[in-house]
Amino acid sequence: MKKILTAGWAGLMVLSLASCQKDPIDNLRADESRIYVTNHDSTVNFSAYRTFSIADSAGVIEDGKGTGKERSAFDAAVIDAFKAAMQQRGFQLVARETNPDLGINVSRVYSTSTGVVSYPSYWDYYGGFYDPFYWGFGGFGYFDPIYYGPRYYDYYQVTQGSLSIDILDLKNAAITKTIKPVWSALARGTGIFSSGNAESQVASFFNQSPYLRSTN
Repeated sequence: MKKILTAGWAGLMVLSLASCQKDPIDNLRADESRIYVTNHDSTVNFSAYRTFSIADSAGVIEDGKGTGKERSAFDAAVIDAFKAAMQQRGFQLVARETNPDLGINVSRVYSTSTGVVSYPSYWDYYGGFYDPFYWGFGGFGYFDPIYYGPRYYDYYQVTQGSLSIDILDLKNAAITKTIKPVWSALARGTGIFSSGNAESQVASFFNQSPYLRSTN
């Protein structure tokens, strides 16, 4: 399988600018923060496929588990953009019931991670040093840990989302007895689920995939 990874031009310049800017990544525009990855089976000749069908809703996957299908405004925009791009590449859109050569699935994938952050106590800031005589006590016996104060903890939860699209070989499924993925794409970054970005994201996938073309 071959993989292609691209990002915005400014994203490629981050390393070179790091020495002269404190936080160069903070200066990226939302579109420059998005990453597009495509992957395909290099043994497949896509010109051998003629027809395709695409699901009319998007699968929702949360932490590795499918939770159902939805058709939000964003989902519809991606599906429409992908239909148009496939047709521009010479593929013919047909109904799912007519045995298409290729099947296309669109998914929104969410991954949630949790963690713990600790806040230092007075002891951590000042090393536990204070003048016991000020408080009317003397001697080292009063440097008891009870005076140091506890550390404070808090929990955080972060959810990241990505757009995933898979093209499946249905033409040869009856022969191989399996539905084989032949192309996949993944997009991540700021504004990834914005309807206004759907067309440009699909275009980025196809720009990376010149081989994805039917000659029939």
